Amino acid sequence: MTSRVQEVFGNKLRVRVCGICIQGNQILLADHAGLGHPHFWAPPGGGVQFGESAKAALVREFKEETGLDVEVRDFLFACEFIQMPLHAIELFFEVRITSGKVATGVDPEMGAQQIIREVRFFTENQIRNLPQSYLHGIFREAPGIAQIGRLRGYFKL
Repeated sequence: MTSRVQEVFGNKLRVRVCGICIQGNQILLADHAGLGHPHFWAPPGGGVQFGESAKAALVREFKEETGLDVEVRDFLFACEFIQMPLHAIELFFEVRITSGKVATGVDPEMGAQQIIREVRFFTENQIRNLPQSYLHGIFREAPGIAQIGRLRGYFKL
């Protein structure tokens, strides 16, 4: 973890929203620098701002990170991540793209030192070929893309 990531996100509880965007047999993921070595591929999403609904936050975060406009659908599951100095409660929703083209966006909280390196769709085989340490922990809970969309409940990662 980089010192900038620790400075911005560390030593506080964050409520995050994440979107599971599956098209055909592919899932949309964003690669975040400074959170994994050397990659951290995770569903797009980010922090809920004070006074903002979870769904509104997810629409905003998707636009910022991926360039896509989305419709937020069903709540799927929640994850709690505690790996000091990071502590996050993550709420995962199904999302559907309504417009736009996939593009590598930005994380406004990070300023000039951006952490989003790439955003793209992955097939199941491409995900299986990545080292587990490169992937969000939710991929340990589901053996495939379709199973992630069917997860329900609470997961401690």
